[in-house]
Amino acid sequence: MKWTAKLIKYKSDTRIAVYFEKDIDLIARIKQIEGARWSQSLIAWHLPDTEENRNRFKITLLNHSLPSGEGVIQIEKFKQFLRSKRYSESTVSTYSDALKSFLVFYREKPIAEITNDDIIIYNNDHILKIKLSASYQNQTVNAIKLFFQTIRDTKIFIDKIHRPKRAKVLPNVLSKEEVKLILDAHSNIKHKTMLSVIYSCGLRCGELLALKPLDIDSKRNIVLLKNSKGKKDRIVPLSPKILELLREYYKTCKPKEFLFEGQTVGKAYDARSLQLILKQALVKTEIKKPVTLHWLRHSYATHLLESGTDLRYIQELLGHNSSKTTETEV
Repeated sequence: MKWTAKLIKYKSDTRIAVYFEKDIDLIARIKQIEGARWSQSLIAWHLPDTEENRNRFKITLLNHSLPSGEGVIQIEKFKQFLRSKRYSESTVSTYSDALKSFLVFYREKPIAEITNDDIIIYNNDHILKIKLSASYQNQTVNAIKLFFQTIRDTKIFIDKIHRPKRAKVLPNVLSKEEVKLILDAHSNIKHKTMLSVIYSCGLRCGELLALKPLDIDSKRNIVLLKNSKGKKDRIVPLSPKILELLREYYKTCKPKEFLFEGQTVGKAYDARSLQLILKQALVKTEIKKPVTLHWLRHSYATHLLESGTDLRYIQELLGHNSSKTTETEV
């Protein structure tokens, strides 16, 4: 089995990230490790930093796993740049980790001497050699390009940095019947409403959990999504049926700060708990597919397309900059 593991900072905690091409058996084994979590932003599984897990994934803290002194300084400057541009903390962590891996590879070479050919060598002798995914490679390219845009003294030509060719894979989509089974699986009004709003509005998990009661405009039958991915606001339509469900939920649960709150009043519902709600629905409905919350968003887009909705309109609803991104979801 080809995989690579390294220590990362994730939400202020030290974790062990494990990168590998999708493998059902390895995923099943990792799921059995206590505290294992999947991160969409990292495109990796991550585990608690324990001695047992370090031994399990052969994690060692050797000097050659660190960048040069110059690299450490530049990584910190890069983080400051990203934060000044108001990138999310998850993106700051992902991009700085990717840059660190690149600068560790070239720790004996001055950054000013790194060329475009060195990036190609890194892709071949590191990313491809240990069979990291095209998505991870693309993420690394994004980080490297952005980093060298901020460096004045460089031999890198930004426009000549190439990206991996995108794999054409079918999106993960549920049938309308499967979606109905999932949405009807829970009798708990909060659980049912959260899953229903994600599907019926095509929301990302984070967008749902950031909603506040005032973001629901019942007179215009719309949902206002503020400062979502890419720091963009957008509006999505709200069906009368879902509006009635939201009204019933609001009367029952009476949220204060966020539309969907956890056990602590005024604190947004936990994303991991929401994922667990979906897993419970899959058990109840006996759906064996490895469904994630993002599948509901994929399914929303596909069902709109199947009903004759214009692709450009779907692109606006999903909040995509490019229609190519939308095409991968439908």
